[in-house]
Amino acid sequence: MSEIESKITRIEPLTPHVWKVRLKPAQPFDFKAGQYIRVIMGETDKRPFSIANAPDDSGEIELHIGASEHNPWAMQVIERVRHEPSLLVDGPHGKAYLREGIPKPTILMAGGTGFSYVLSLLQKKLRTPLLEPLFLYWGTRTLEDMYAHDDLAALAEQYPRFRFIPVVEKPGAGWQGRTGLVHQAVLEDFISLEPYQVYVAGRFEMAGVAREAFHEQGLMLENLFGDAYSFI
Repeated sequence: MSEIESKITRIEPLTPHVWKVRLKPAQPFDFKAGQYIRVIMGETDKRPFSIANAPDDSGEIELHIGASEHNPWAMQVIERVRHEPSLLVDGPHGKAYLREGIPKPTILMAGGTGFSYVLSLLQKKLRTPLLEPLFLYWGTRTLEDMYAHDDLAALAEQYPRFRFIPVVEKPGAGWQGRTGLVHQAVLEDFISLEPYQVYVAGRFEMAGVAREAFHEQGLMLENLFGDAYSFI
């Protein structure tokens, strides 16, 4: 896998702890919606981040990096982005890319900044007419962490076959939406998952619990996709 110098074209905060970073690779970079790159911090230090956009004519790739003083692994990448004109990356990686041409309704499920993975899939799905229902479940700790809530709600108004279901673990006063764990919301909404293909991103613990629970509710494992499943 070759290493590619990538110019940093944009950095902006999405929340106090999540940053959007746009990169322009120095050479053509072909990838599929749902894949990831690795930021090369050192010879043996390569840190994976989901690509948050579908391939487009800009030739750029977008990352959403959750970083805080409690997460030095990611914060070190943000510090480099702030002080360097470019990053060295390699990729694309990952087998959990969007399966196209499969006539099945689709569920995208993300916990936290796992949203960057499903955002890439969503963008790709919406570029062609939706012939099957498409659901996006996004679980965050608080509503403030759900930085794309309004944009997703607007898309759900625009596309009749697309539904956005936000799930907040610790809701504040006035929240009237779903609460609790995001995979539990999926289980509550579908009597059987057998007809669906499901894409999952988030903490490995959540992905593991979701795999077992979704399979028990009828999902065929060959229709379950997520980078975590290459490791757990």
